Parts: sequence; C-alpha cells; structure tokens
Amino acid sequence: MPIIKSSKKSVKTDKAQTVANNFYTKTVKNAIKSTEKSIESKDVDAAKSNYLKTQKAIDKACSKGLIKKNTCAREKARLNKKIKEMAN
Repeated sequence: MPIIKSSKKSVKTDKAQTVANNFYTKTVKNAIKSTEKSIESKDVDAAKSNYLKTQKAIDKACSKGLIKKNTCAREKARLNKKIKEMAN
C-alpha cells in the first residue's frame, strides 16, 4: 500500500485506465471474432458491415496505443483479404 499522496492517486488512476484499456481490447477481439464468423457463414453483407465496425475498433485501439501500428494494419489487411476472396 502506498504511503505518499501522489502514489495513492496514481493507484486510483491506474485502475481506471486499466478498465478503459480492457474495454478497448475486448471490443477489438470481439469485433474480429464476429467478422470471422460472418466470413465463415459466407454472408457477404454481414461480413462487410462487421468489417467496418472492426476497422473502427482497431483504429481506436491503435490511436490509444493499445495495439502497435503494424499489428493494426496486418489485422485489417487479413480480414479484408478474406472478405474479398469470399466475395469472388
């Protein structure tokens, strides 16, 4: 347990920030899963709409610094490639 006043404050803010970070990372993971499910079910319209939501979630997590820039680009490219292959 911290004794210094500023350390006590930082413990509180760390907890709040951890909750926020977990929310964004869970949002990204769930969005990717839902997009991949719609790709597996061969539903083009659902896959495209889910991809847009996923892209937004990934970009938001990237801007917050939760996911590296290259990882964001790679995830989006892989999903986009799967959707294009499915559409053809």
